[in-house]
Amino acid sequence: MRVLPLMAYLSVPMLGVGLTGCTVGPDYQGPEMAEVPRRTSPETPSVPSRTVEGEIDQTWWKSFQDPHLSSLVERLVAQNLDLKTAAERVIQSVAQRQVAVSQGLPHIEGQSSSTYNRQSPNGTLSLLTPAPGAPLEYSLFHDGVTSSWQLDLFGRVRRAVEAADASALAAVENRHGVALAALAELAQTYIQLRGTQNRLAIARRNLRLAEQNVDLVNARFGNGVATTLDLAQAGAQQATIAATLPPLRTQEAELINAVGLLLGEAPRALESELRRPRALPRVPRRVPVGLSGTLVRRRPDVREAEAQLHEATAQTGVAVASFYPDVALNGAVGAESLHLTNLFSPASTAFSVGPAVSIPIFEGGRLRGTLALRESRQREAAIAFQKTVLRAWQEVDNALTAYGEAQRRRTDVARAVAQNQAALQAARQRYSEGAIAFLNVNSTQAQLLQSENDLADSDTQIAVDLVNLYRALGGGWEVADVPDGADRARRQTATP
Repeated sequence: MRVLPLMAYLSVPMLGVGLTGCTVGPDYQGPEMAEVPRRTSPETPSVPSRTVEGEIDQTWWKSFQDPHLSSLVERLVAQNLDLKTAAERVIQSVAQRQVAVSQGLPHIEGQSSSTYNRQSPNGTLSLLTPAPGAPLEYSLFHDGVTSSWQLDLFGRVRRAVEAADASALAAVENRHGVALAALAELAQTYIQLRGTQNRLAIARRNLRLAEQNVDLVNARFGNGVATTLDLAQAGAQQATIAATLPPLRTQEAELINAVGLLLGEAPRALESELRRPRALPRVPRRVPVGLSGTLVRRRPDVREAEAQLHEATAQTGVAVASFYPDVALNGAVGAESLHLTNLFSPASTAFSVGPAVSIPIFEGGRLRGTLALRESRQREAAIAFQKTVLRAWQEVDNALTAYGEAQRRRTDVARAVAQNQAALQAARQRYSEGAIAFLNVNSTQAQLLQSENDLADSDTQIAVDLVNLYRALGGGWEVADVPDGADRARRQTATP
């Protein structure tokens, strides 16, 4: 399910809610947000991927140049259950807004009744003198229309509609946040899956080397130049490496199921699709991290917190307006008769029209308590907004630091892998010549396996950290607002 942008829902005209009057209570003013200077990475030109100032890529997952990942993202938008739940909340908030709008529109009700009555001669009728021949039993027919219209002279309804608008906007931004979180989780899970498959390939390659070492030791043992200690060390190394495969296969299956859950699929539904190993997605050489003055306002959580502050401010206005009189125009017109045949004759017509004014005089402190409650919630929303902004800056700064440091670590790990590969080759050669003990070959291969795993983990972590950076920057949620064919059809049907 996809949801159209908020303004597509709020296009219903308000038909002039109430009559024009003053609007009491505080007017909302958007808070000022000072932009904290961001750190890019010109000071580390050696890293393969650099962060630069520029407009954030709204489809950042495509920068990994992995068609399979892009395909999963497209399916995520249509199938993710959390997104569907968030979409329903948007629909609910828009319906709640319509309820608020209706309070300022005329209310018209039709009434029709037909009753058979009997008066008790011992009841109140005994206090009157009935007309000669008046029956105690009779039928009474009534048809009519009543109406009322709250004039909203002091803006209570308008403030309620303003609060409902802000609440609907908060629901939309919440859905954007859900979309961003789901996108990031999908990309990270997919990257971790490819990283796990990469480690499986490394373990299998080292297992083959360990098996070759066993064959080498057995050959030397047959020639009388190897010892039983060498045989035991070679066999232990082979078994140790083989023991790393089951946990990796378990992790691979769990990650495949995690991707399936994000897409609303049953366990193992994507096994045939994702079990085949693929290369780890590569990060782009340049990563735009936003333009000055726009970063924080892109984040859905900041926008949601601001909408909640707006809603709390409008609710304070509703509480203030409750201290003022309510003025409504009431009217009724109908027909009443004892006989159905002359129910609609002019003589049977009755009507009433006039204003009704309600003035609060004594409420036992209810109005003052409500106002104090709304003002406190407004202050709380302002504090929550400030905290959300600070947390946003912290996440951006942490993500920038982690991305740069992960790349610098990878450079050192890659150097260690190259050295360990050369060391293992030399150790195997010298062992075959009888110059060193097998223990040197054993320890050298263990170091190589560890460094290769570290390199695979480093490559995975760099890609995961980049996804974290995009999530902190608030990029990518726009994909959830692209209408599909069903949405376009509904819009065209609704167009007069």
